[in-house]
Amino acid sequence: MTRPTLLRPTLLALMVASAGSAQAYSLYATDDTHLDANVSAVYALFHSQENYAQTGTKDKGSSSWQEGFIKYGLSGDQRLGDAGTAYGAFGLLSSATWGDGDAAGFSDGSERTTKIEDAYAGWRSGKLFPVLGDDGIDFSFGRQNIVVGDGFLIDGDALNLGKGLADGEFNRGGAYYLAGRRNFDQTEVLRIGGKQGWRGDIMHLKSNNRAQANSELYVGTLEHVADAGTVGLTYIDVTDIDEQYASPLQLDRKDMKTYSLRAQGNAGVQDLFLSGEYAEQNKRHADNENAWYLEAGWTFSDLPWKPYVSYRFSRFSEGYDTLFYGFSRGFGTWFQGEVAGNYAGPFNNNTRVHNIGAKVNPADNVDIGLQWFDFHTLDNDLGNFSGRELDLYADWIVSPNLTITPLIGLYQPKKSAEDGGTQIGSNDSNLYSQLIFSTTF
Repeated sequence: MTRPTLLRPTLLALMVASAGSAQAYSLYATDDTHLDANVSAVYALFHSQENYAQTGTKDKGSSSWQEGFIKYGLSGDQRLGDAGTAYGAFGLLSSATWGDGDAAGFSDGSERTTKIEDAYAGWRSGKLFPVLGDDGIDFSFGRQNIVVGDGFLIDGDALNLGKGLADGEFNRGGAYYLAGRRNFDQTEVLRIGGKQGWRGDIMHLKSNNRAQANSELYVGTLEHVADAGTVGLTYIDVTDIDEQYASPLQLDRKDMKTYSLRAQGNAGVQDLFLSGEYAEQNKRHADNENAWYLEAGWTFSDLPWKPYVSYRFSRFSEGYDTLFYGFSRGFGTWFQGEVAGNYAGPFNNNTRVHNIGAKVNPADNVDIGLQWFDFHTLDNDLGNFSGRELDLYADWIVSPNLTITPLIGLYQPKKSAEDGGTQIGSNDSNLYSQLIFSTTF
C-alpha cells in the first residue's frame, strides 16, 4: 500500500511501538543465524498549567513532571533449511515518573519499575507453502505487542497507570504518557497469508493490566491487501475480565463482541490518503454501542516542503468501550489531543470529534505539524468533555540514533470540573508543553 511520505508515523510513534528494534546491534550473524542486542530509551519533560479531576488526587494549579523508560534485550532468528525460520526475543523494560506526576493524577512521581517486556518465540514458513506467499504461515506465542489495523481497536496493552489511582492498585510502573510497557502478557498468534492479496489472523490475547481489568480476548481478522489500499474485517470476543478491577463501563466487557469494517489506502492516487473504520459492539447487559471515523488527506507533492493536510470526523457512542486503542500513526491517532486525549478527556467515548491536521517537511530530517480538535460531548449527564485543542509539534531527527520532539498545546475546555467538566478551578485556556528525546543504540 502506497502512502504519502508525510503520513509515515512520527519517529516517536515508531520508537514507542517497536522500542528501536530497527536499530538493533548485531552480536552474531551468518547466512542462517542472527543474534541482536536491542537497546532504546525515551525521556520526556512535561508541564501543564492546569490540572484535571480524574483521580481525586489533584488540586487547582499546575503540574511539572518527567517520564522515561529504557528497553534492553536480545532478539534473534535461525533458518531451519527449507522448513522456515524460528525467531524470538527477550527483553526488560525499566520505567519511571518524577516530579509532580501527570496533570490528571494517574501517576504521582514516585513510580519506579523494572519488569520483563519481551518474551516470545515464533516460526515463519518461508517458501514452504508457495500458494500462501513468502512466510505465508507465521505462528508466535508469549509476551509481545499486537496491533490490529491502525490501532483504532487494538494497539498493544499500553495503558500505563501509576500510583495516583486507588492507592496504587493499578500501578504499572509509571511513564503514563510514554507508555513504553505495551505488550500483552500472554499471546498465541497465527497469521496466514503473505504481504499481498488475502490474509488473516487468529489470536488469543490475555492482559495482565489491571487498568484493562485483566481482559482475555479472541481476535480474528480477514483483509485484502493491494497497492491501492487495504480492506479488512475484525472480530473481537472478550471472554473474561477480572471484575474486582473493572470500571463500571468495563463490567459490560465480558462476553462483549466487537465487529469492525476498515479500509485504508490511496485508491491508486499517489497524493491521496483515505482511512476509515466502523465498529459495532454487542453487550450482554447493555445496549449495543458503536464508533466510527472517516479521514481524508492530501499531499501537495509539487510544492516546497510537500505540505500535507487532512480532515477526520470520528464519533464514539455514549457507552462505547475503547478496548486497547493506542498511538499508531502519530499525534492524533488515537489519543486525540495531547491534553484532551491523555488528561482531560474525552477518551474516545461519548463524543464526536472534528480534527484538522497539517504537516510540512522543511528538511529531510525535520517534520513540523499542527493538529486542531473540536470535541462535542453527546450526553452531558455523563460529564461534559466538550472543548477545543490546538497542538503544534516537530520531529527533528538529530542523528540516526536521536530524535527530539517538542510540542506546545493550547486546550480550551467548555466547562470546569465544578460545572461538569474535568479542569480543576476554571475553564481557562491551558498552555501545555512537552519535550521528548528518543534514542536507540
